[in-house]
Amino acid sequence: MPIYEYTCQDCETTFEHLVRSIGERVACPKCGSGHKQLKFSTFSSPKPSGSVSSSSPSSAGSCACTPRSCGCH
Repeated sequence: MPIYEYTCQDCETTFEHLVRSIGERVACPKCGSGHKQLKFSTFSSPKPSGSVSSSSPSSAGSCACTPRSCGCH
């Protein structure tokens, strides 16, 4: 079940909604309007504190993933 992010076009409230079935009516939680726009959202997850934001492996170790396994050394 995906979570979608919307912006109400009547009151400009941004909200998220867990869509349980196709065709489900989604209304703004603030004003109740069904006049909304689906926002483009990207998946994100918090990084552990102290993590390096570099895309290259650090000297402390590296990760190698294959279709069968994923492991860090």
